[in-house]
Order: sequence, then structure tokens, then C-alpha cells
Amino acid sequence: MNEFIQLYGESTKTALGFFWKSGWAFILGYFVSGMIQAFVPKGKMTKYMGDADFKSISLSTLFGSASSSCSFAALAAARSLVKKGAHFVAAVSFMFASTNLVIELGILIMIFLGWQFLAAEIIGGLILIAISSVLIKLTYPKKWIKQTREKLEKDDGEEEDFNWKERITSKKGWHLVGQKFVNDWKMAWEDILIGFTIAGFVAVMVPADFWSALFLADATNIPSWLVTLENAVIAPFVAGATFIGSMGNIPLATVLNENGVMFAGIMGFIYSDLMVPPLVHINAKYYGWKVALYIAGIMFVSIVATALILNSAFSFFGIIPESAKVVQEVTQFKIDYTFWMNIAFTMVTG
Repeated sequence: MNEFIQLYGESTKTALGFFWKSGWAFILGYFVSGMIQAFVPKGKMTKYMGDADFKSISLSTLFGSASSSCSFAALAAARSLVKKGAHFVAAVSFMFASTNLVIELGILIMIFLGWQFLAAEIIGGLILIAISSVLIKLTYPKKWIKQTREKLEKDDGEEEDFNWKERITSKKGWHLVGQKFVNDWKMAWEDILIGFTIAGFVAVMVPADFWSALFLADATNIPSWLVTLENAVIAPFVAGATFIGSMGNIPLATVLNENGVMFAGIMGFIYSDLMVPPLVHINAKYYGWKVALYIAGIMFVSIVATALILNSAFSFFGIIPESAKVVQEVTQFKIDYTFWMNIAFTMVTG
């Protein structure tokens, strides 16, 4: 009993350490996201997203990277864009960028995992979008998408249009930034809370042998390329089993990193936030089960391919991280830059 209480206390301390280390990053990221959402009209985005060409996909990626990182918000925004006339390929690109290329996610990855993973997240995010776009073009389910558009057109929605120059100089505009900031927190806080808590308990209570067995970390008799492939393939299923979205899975990725999971496996895990069952179910509500499972299938193939490409490229250039950041290192409470950043950003928020 005493041992359990000790483990529980250590798990809670670790989870709180994750929160502490990333508090200022959330505030900064959601503030920037709030400004972009308040001052960039989504209604005008769709006129640049009506095709599946390079320009449309590039702009969709840019718009997505400048939006909210909340996985649920990303799905809702993509649905709105499809409804307003955006091409399905462009909408999926927007969805991927929203959960992989946003500023707050990048800051978290830098804090918890280091610059190599941040570089991989950005480069891999672009590769992921490119691969998924090609796959959708090659397998485009025209009939299903037509049915989806007909379904979405039945829903009422208000067209968003405004003069951003007037809004950015008005008191009302900055009040809206605050509203968007609060709304992002309301949408994401449960996901973040669950994800960070799970990561804290997993870090303490799940033995390293479990991760070694699952990701073949000690399988010296198996060719390295096969272990890399296994890591990339199994990572999306591990991510799906956690039920955690894009921001909440970074601390758990740190746990995997500490326990010897390969680079390809960690990147595959990070990219798989949109494959968790609750989000697939939401897509099914928006588009129907056929399209939702089609999107999930495209995601899976794209994620595995991207993870393998990144692993090969980073290995070729010799920049795969050799030593992991240990969980204790990133969850310590001490008077450092994290302390002062948290104090400063909390005061600004207040």
C-alpha cells in the first residue's frame, strides 16, 4: 500500500511537472492563435482553396499552421471549409497543418524533445501533407465527397467576412482575441489535462521493459530496417489507444523517447493525433463513416511513410538524437527561465 501511494505521488508530481514546464508555451501559442483567428476571415480562405493544385495546397497548409492547434477545432474548421467550397484535398491539408505545424506545438516539442524533433516535425509535416495529397488525388472517392457536400449543405451556417484592418485597430477586435483565446482553452483543456496526467502516470508506473518489448528496442536478432518499420507502423495504434490529441501527446512522446523507442516510432506517434477514436467518430458525424475511415486510412499510410522518410533522412545526415531527454530533466521544479516565463505570461493573461 505504501509503495502504491509513493508511486501515485511520484506520478502526480511528474504530471504537474509537465504542466509547469509548458505553461507559458500554451499561453503564448493560444494568444498568437487567437490573434490569427480574430483577424483572418475564414470565409475568404476558401477562394484560395477551391482546387487541388500546388498553390491551393500550399495556402491551405499556411492557413492551417496559423489556426488553432486543438484537434477538435481543426476538424470543425476543415468541415466548414469543405462546406464553403474548399477542395477536399485542400481541406485535409489544412487539417494536418492545424495539428502539426502550429506554433504552440512547436514550442512544446522544442521544450520536451529538442531541436531535432522540432525540425522533423516541420519537415515531416510538409512531407505528410504532400504524401496525403497525392494519395487522395490517386484514390479520390468522387461519389463519397459529393454525398458529403450534399450533407453539409443542409446545415445552416453564417458566412464570416470582415475588414481585418478595421478590426485589428478596434477595441472590439482585441476583445475578440481574448474570446478566441478562452475558447481555445475551453476546447483543449480536457485533452491537455488527460494527456499530461496519463503521461505522468505512464512515465512512473509503466516499466521500460514494456516499451522495449512493444517497440522491439532490445531485439538485436532482428534487422534494424525491420525494427524501424515496426516502430513506424505500430506508433499510430499506440497513439490511438491513448485517446490524446495533438498537444497532449508530446509529454507521452517524451516518455517513449526516454525508453528507447526509435525516432521513426516517436514521429509516427506525434503525427497520429487525428487518428484517436473520438476524432474519427467526429469525422464520421461530419462526413459519414465511409469518408471518415477513408481519411483515417490516408492518414495511416501517410504517417508511416513520413516517419520512415524522416528516419532515413536524419540518419543519413547523422542528426538522429543519440540520447533522450529524460522525463525527470523536463519535469523538475526550479527557478529558471520556465519559472520567469510562467510568471510573466500568467500576469499578461490576467
